[in-house]
Amino acid sequence: MAAGNGRVRNARRAPAPNTKPAGASATDVVRAIRRIIRAVDVHSKRVGRSVGLTVPQTVVLGGIRDLGEVTSSTLSAHVHLSPPTVTTILDNLEARGLVERVRSAVDRRVVHPRLTEAGRRVLDAAPPLLQSEFMSAFAELPAAERHAIVAAFERVAEMMDAPEGDVAAVLDIGRING
Repeated sequence: MAAGNGRVRNARRAPAPNTKPAGASATDVVRAIRRIIRAVDVHSKRVGRSVGLTVPQTVVLGGIRDLGEVTSSTLSAHVHLSPPTVTTILDNLEARGLVERVRSAVDRRVVHPRLTEAGRRVLDAAPPLLQSEFMSAFAELPAAERHAIVAAFERVAEMMDAPEGDVAAVLDIGRING
């Protein structure tokens, strides 16, 4: 669309030397992260309403199902939650009859969480932890692009110095020099 001065609006131009291209500032990264957080939060609430569990509780149940007989510390590493958080989640799941804690036959000091039949049913009824639209679109991408996206997210997490054991950390952006 032409502007009054004869220039074309919204035309793509090469950035001027020594300037950042559009969409390449730290502020843009924060905006994208906030959009992702919002989308995940909205979907998490839907998941919670449909099965009566929080997403971390659902993730822990899935981790128990996937890993089988496992210690809570191994489970903690698998689901990227701190050991105290996993212990609290296990306490809540056990109180609801969704998991039970069983002593190891090999070492009686070790306790393994195990899904109950009720826990298995709840987990089977749970919707995917990400929106189905995302899951479909992501699956349709070429493998190289899927790997690149995962690598970019991992790199952002490293750059933010996010602790590996607790993905529930709050985004603290402080001052940004865009």
